[in-house]
Amino acid sequence: MALIVQKYGGTSVANPERIRNVARRVARYKAMGHQIVVVVSAMSGETNKLIALAKEVMAEPDPRELDVMISTGEQVTIGMTALALMELGIKAKSYTGTQVKILTDDSHTKARILDIDDHNIKQDLNDGYVCVVAGFQGVDEHGNITTLGRGGSDTTGVALAAALKADECQIYTDVDGVYTTDPRVVPEARRLDKITFEEMLELASQGSKVLQIRSVEFAGKYKVKLRVLSSFEDEGDGTLITFEEDDSSIKNKDSEMEDPIISGIAFNRDEAKIIVLGVPDKPGIAYQILGPIADANIDVDMIIQNTGADGTTDFTFTVHKNEMNKALAVLRDKVQGHIKAREISGDDKIAKVSVVGIGMRSHVGIASQMFRTLAEEGINIQMISTSEIKIAVVIDEKYMELAVRVLHKAFELEEA
Repeated sequence: MALIVQKYGGTSVANPERIRNVARRVARYKAMGHQIVVVVSAMSGETNKLIALAKEVMAEPDPRELDVMISTGEQVTIGMTALALMELGIKAKSYTGTQVKILTDDSHTKARILDIDDHNIKQDLNDGYVCVVAGFQGVDEHGNITTLGRGGSDTTGVALAAALKADECQIYTDVDGVYTTDPRVVPEARRLDKITFEEMLELASQGSKVLQIRSVEFAGKYKVKLRVLSSFEDEGDGTLITFEEDDSSIKNKDSEMEDPIISGIAFNRDEAKIIVLGVPDKPGIAYQILGPIADANIDVDMIIQNTGADGTTDFTFTVHKNEMNKALAVLRDKVQGHIKAREISGDDKIAKVSVVGIGMRSHVGIASQMFRTLAEEGINIQMISTSEIKIAVVIDEKYMELAVRVLHKAFELEEA
């Protein structure tokens, strides 16, 4: 008997019939003698509807009240899922984030999990219940409802698996695993049987939509065994996300020579570029620019600073596209007058494309091959960021799909 946490996304619970399908799958696992915790998202599109409703009343909704509204989507789904299980004769009980007591900080709409009280869930599991938990939500120390940000149900699932010391966390979605890139962009994309946490973390951070980045961070930190599966297929092992040191094929040097250098191509249309031109080139200037951005709870991704011969520097960074105008307002209101910037502007017509693979550690020439491939297609690179196993570039948005296709072919990712 194993303790398994299963997370189902919005498309998996999009309507009553799909919720019944989820219940039937859970019933099969329960019949095998496993203890099951089910984490569900809101029905597909429901969160967007709730946000739109809030904006009909207030153009920029108060974050606390917005969390109260959008957390109701998951509350509907847990109730329906529990009812579907009961209809199959299975003992089931639903939990909101507050009822579990998934304790978070007070950063409304993008809260972080601090602790999980697993006492009640463990008691119900031991009493034979399937526990159905609302993803995406928690509660702060003052009892306020909080939400974890888009994709937060993945984080809920992995965090519960860590707290309960589950044998496996299964993430069910509308694809049957992790692919070398999005098959909708490259039909030849190939499903990976396994991928390391490091690679999955980079892919998620660079725009892969299969798993939310914070869920991968959680899984890596607490050594949660993670598997991505399709909720629309009864067969298949999906993609297992492994730890490199536990992966015998990676430790085997003979097999390593045959393994692909690059595991996948990620892309992201959701970023915007902020350009701050002509600021004094002096110590602390980066903090003067980015400090107020951080204080406004705006996440920054790529950063580039170029120093000119005239004693000034140009500073460029990327933020989520939805936060570009907020970032520009912060800079013009709190920064521009102090640093005497010549110009502050934004560009939301960009895309980020990244190649990821642990093989980069032992192979040279990956960057030059990537840049040559893009140059041959006339695609100009605006920004570059690298890590030990990743190279990311910012390009014009209109070239994004072309870049993904040619890079996928250049690194031969369609080959098994």
